[in-house]
Amino acid sequence: MAAAPPEGWNRLPRIPAAGGVSRPVQAVVTAPRLLEGAGFPVRRPFPGPGIGFREADPFLLLDHMGPVDYGPGEAKGAPWHPHRGFETVTYMLEGVLRHQDSHGGGGVIAGGDTQWMTAGAGILHDEMPDGELVARGGRFHGVQLWVNLPRVLKWTPPRYQSLAAAEVKYLTTARGDGLVRVIAGAVAGVRGPGRTWTPVTVVHVSLEPEAELSLPWPPAYNALAYVLEGSGTAGPERVLVHDGQGIRFGAGDRLCFAAASRPGGSTGRLEVLILGGQPLREPVAAYGPFVMNTHAEIVEAFRDFEAGRMGRIPPAAGADDA
Repeated sequence: MAAAPPEGWNRLPRIPAAGGVSRPVQAVVTAPRLLEGAGFPVRRPFPGPGIGFREADPFLLLDHMGPVDYGPGEAKGAPWHPHRGFETVTYMLEGVLRHQDSHGGGGVIAGGDTQWMTAGAGILHDEMPDGELVARGGRFHGVQLWVNLPRVLKWTPPRYQSLAAAEVKYLTTARGDGLVRVIAGAVAGVRGPGRTWTPVTVVHVSLEPEAELSLPWPPAYNALAYVLEGSGTAGPERVLVHDGQGIRFGAGDRLCFAAASRPGGSTGRLEVLILGGQPLREPVAAYGPFVMNTHAEIVEAFRDFEAGRMGRIPPAAGADDA
């Protein structure tokens, strides 16, 4: 896994082993498999049964891309398409993804990097695997998260954040046997580099075999997790979980995880993405690439897209990307 722990990570600041109320597990869902974009495989733990829009709020969707080993010419992406009303967060663990958009944003997202794009009032963008990966094949592994914007911010101008792996903030477990990467929000007083419009926290946790984590979590936030690789337990009930499963937690102020004695997976660790935020509690009208508050706003989004009011594909992009 390219989003690898830094050298000497067990000497990083440790999360205090403080008390508190551990959030119980309310649902565990096994993410269904489907194809997205031009036909690349994903697993989607939400939205769906057990974790719907209301439970995930302020998050809308999570797609786990891979892990997959592509042969030459097999890698696919998501060619030019529009978005309005929310943000897309792409976190790459292995492989390289290239992004460009109709507002001049873009860049390369490699192992450990995050792209945080605010679609806001509307944007066109293109997400494709690196040309060398397409030509030669190779490992591809990442996630894309959709974060909703409140009604008052759905018309905000588009914004692009490129968060390099080196910018991520790190903590370790109380025993120094697990790593917590803080991508956005704050954990135990350590704040990640991602700028968010509403209170949101996104972290990636790696736990060594038999390691345990008790993570402080704001009581006002919801709490979700997704197992990227490996196996272990979640919650005070020690519910068994494994790769490809989403977890929804109840009320409390701490999140508990433990890695199995032999977690499996490519890293030999329990790898978990943990998400939470202040719920917006607003109506959600979602259709394809647009997320608004009413059906009329969805109709308006399609009209604006068709009229070119969300931007146009840059001429340099070429006809092959259109």
